[in-house]
Amino acid sequence: MARILALLALPFLAACAGSNDPDLTVPREMGLFQLGHNVVVAPGPQRGPFSRAVDEERFAAILREEMAQRFGRYEGGRLVHLGVSIEGYVVAAPGIPLVLSPKSILILNVTAWDDARGVKLNPEPEQIYVFESLGAGFLIGSGYTSSAEEQMQNLSENAAAAIQRWLLEHPGWLGMDPEAARAARSALPRRLTPGEVAAAQAEARARAPEGVAEAAAGAG
Repeated sequence: MARILALLALPFLAACAGSNDPDLTVPREMGLFQLGHNVVVAPGPQRGPFSRAVDEERFAAILREEMAQRFGRYEGGRLVHLGVSIEGYVVAAPGIPLVLSPKSILILNVTAWDDARGVKLNPEPEQIYVFESLGAGFLIGSGYTSSAEEQMQNLSENAAAAIQRWLLEHPGWLGMDPEAARAARSALPRRLTPGEVAAAQAEARARAPEGVAEAAAGAG
């Protein structure tokens, strides 16, 4: 996973994917959804090359708070429990050569449970890749412009939005009309699929200046 994290952190890929929900305060339609248990854990995640060392329990707590803020406002009556595991991250560090300018990223595994039926809605965990939002520090890296706490907050906000979009990709789980779910998704940032991530990694390798991709993949 360290090699994946290193390549994902290169700006050639992050530039295509960094985004955030334009207005967190506006609820998106979620049908019958109501948040049940909100479980976020960090069971020894992989810290990628170019990353700051962070308090991983604090990271999990920030993400848990963002999940509660985003999903706690829905009272549709169909309880869905969400379990999130932080699998890997890069919280971009300062002091890295500007030619690399690494970006912050987060890799999650997410599972949803239907409370009434007592079953997992997705038999296998959904892996979600989260990138930091584009901002003033994008060109030189957020490690130079933001504190670790601010970076974890940014990633957590985007992670909650990405999880919401994933849920909306399954309107049946939420008792939603597919067209209503599609409209709600359109207001959220799109997320990269694993296949798109693999293709983008290859593109990042090809577009990186000579030696940069090798340095990234071999760092840490």
